[in-house]
Amino acid sequence: MPVTALVSAKSCGVTAAALALTLASKRPSLLAECDPAGGTIRAGLLAGQANAGFGLYHLARAERTGPEALAHAFAAHLWPLDPSGHRQLLPGLTDPAQAAALTRTWPALADVLQVMAQQAGHDVFIDAGRLALEAGHLHPTLTPAPLLYRADLVLLVVRGTDQSLALARHVIAPLRTALQEHGSGGDALGLLLIEDGAYRAHQVGEALQTPVLAALPHDLDTAHYLTDGGRPPRGYGRSPLLRYARTAAEQLEALANRRQIQQQRVPAAPQLAGILQRLNHQHREGGAATHG
Repeated sequence: MPVTALVSAKSCGVTAAALALTLASKRPSLLAECDPAGGTIRAGLLAGQANAGFGLYHLARAERTGPEALAHAFAAHLWPLDPSGHRQLLPGLTDPAQAAALTRTWPALADVLQVMAQQAGHDVFIDAGRLALEAGHLHPTLTPAPLLYRADLVLLVVRGTDQSLALARHVIAPLRTALQEHGSGGDALGLLLIEDGAYRAHQVGEALQTPVLAALPHDLDTAHYLTDGGRPPRGYGRSPLLRYARTAAEQLEALANRRQIQQQRVPAAPQLAGILQRLNHQHREGGAATHG
């Protein structure tokens, strides 16, 4: 299964799109909320159920102890997004000031996420937030660059508006160059179009000289529920956003699988696989009851 990272040039619906893809997946799925500017799902969709004792920040100390401690911490800090525990969330930072502590944790977390995808069979999505640049390069603290470099696909989320396209133009070249030099290749980069605005997918792809790999409808009611929580809208399970997200997840998997075959990528951190599979099985069995 693939690891897919979602980023934006400015707020374009990354979190709602990442949640929709995670919840619509037909397989076990995981969303890692890794925006250095801070996570919003804890206070939004989860309505404060997951307190600050859970989440990404707690992995930094475990990583300094070693891979096994990190694997245990990772499994312990996942939060179920459905009663079965097949859809899980790693809640994000509660304070942007915590981002600096994760600088050396990102590469190890990238290994864990690859294991979850390759060995544990999860669809893994990363909410990497808004891209931050410094002197034309990815910012070392304000962008989780190692997660992007290890991802099978990196989706720049855009809308079909002049403003969104103008902002995206400034980040595409540095991002593609970074993926080419440090990641799995510049062809890992594609666009995820939120169908809001006058421009259609082929026009957006031509304007940005980057392929549109998937598109999601501008479904305000469902997106609002995913970002802000509250009562789900009527017909939520059959909403346009979730229906199109199911199709998009399948398309992204097919694209990622082709890239993996072409690259013949080496399996990630096999020593972590057994630990994570065992721990995640234990947490799925009792996670909903424990977290409830």
